Amino acid sequence: MYPTLYDLVLDLFGFSFTPFKLVQSFGLMVALAFMAASINLTAEVRRKTSLGLITSTTKMVWKGKASTLFEKLISGVVGFLIGYKLVGIALEFDLVVLNPQDYILSTQGSLMGGLLGAALSVGMRIWEDKKNALPEPVEVEMTIPPAEHVGTITILAAVFGIGGAKIFHNLENWDDLMADPIGALLSFSGMSFLGGFICATIAIVYYARKNNIRAIHLTDAALPGLMLAYGIGRIGCQIAGDGDWGIPNDAPKPEWMSFLPDWMWSYNYPNNVLGIDLQADFISKGYVSLTGYAWPTPFYETMMALTIFAFLWFMRKRWQIPGQLAVWYLLLSGIERLLIEQVRVNNEYNIFGYGITQAEIISSVMILIGLIGILTIKKIGPKLAKY
Repeated sequence: MYPTLYDLVLDLFGFSFTPFKLVQSFGLMVALAFMAASINLTAEVRRKTSLGLITSTTKMVWKGKASTLFEKLISGVVGFLIGYKLVGIALEFDLVVLNPQDYILSTQGSLMGGLLGAALSVGMRIWEDKKNALPEPVEVEMTIPPAEHVGTITILAAVFGIGGAKIFHNLENWDDLMADPIGALLSFSGMSFLGGFICATIAIVYYARKNNIRAIHLTDAALPGLMLAYGIGRIGCQIAGDGDWGIPNDAPKPEWMSFLPDWMWSYNYPNNVLGIDLQADFISKGYVSLTGYAWPTPFYETMMALTIFAFLWFMRKRWQIPGQLAVWYLLLSGIERLLIEQVRVNNEYNIFGYGITQAEIISSVMILIGLIGILTIKKIGPKLAKY
């Protein structure tokens, strides 16, 4: 496993570059996932704009008006935090690389760096004010092309997606949350994609409605990229070994898979980012494990997600009914997650005497909505296009 970019580069190329220890493999793949989704969404929004399905919006803005004291204060706080951590990392680099996560989430840093960062940030804000100043500020109407919303949408997806993923994960692991609330909420591990998907969707639909963007067309444009991002993110889970592996798999690799690497059938995730011995962990969870090997579920999810992305991308121009892509996304992603849950380690809720995971509940609802949507989309699609 490669918890950091340093581990990956050292193993593959024999090249040692200590600063790479600051780059977490999972975090890097998540960043690449958001980047891929953003590029994909931009392309689709521009295509739908050319078809007249998504139109430009307007808003009133002030030209030549200086920033408020509150805006300068926010700039100063952001600049202070950035300088506080970055200069601190530079000054204590040898200690930081031993555990970057703990340092980033701690109160450690450089006060001088923070003050310098705040001064630079506020100074830039004042310089911008002077550069754009007018003798008399005027309010003008500005036209915003749809593609210019993508940056804000990506930020919303990141903030609400990661926040929702943490919240839903901790709801599923309530005992861990109660034992260490701060650690559980701030740790870089432990994410529920479906929780993030729900929260991010709500935030983006609200943003679309507020900015007079037809939400259903924006949703259809965003979902192929979201599935691509999911597949890329799961690569990070596989590379780092962040705990998303499956239940024990002690069975020998089938003959028909003999030409494939052994880790595609079962894997023990050595040197994983959590520092967990899988065999001991399985035993502590009540599983029987003779080898300490697990189903490599992140790898399987990557393959399924990329296949679904390819299908949605191929069909996006062929499906003409608004919302048709969205209901197929719900059906296929729900099936994908429901299948993988059968061999994945997860906490279960006891409902009417049956053990069921949070992801199984959500994915079952997604499948049901997807099926109903596919059967009714011809009738309700044109109505959805109004919103």
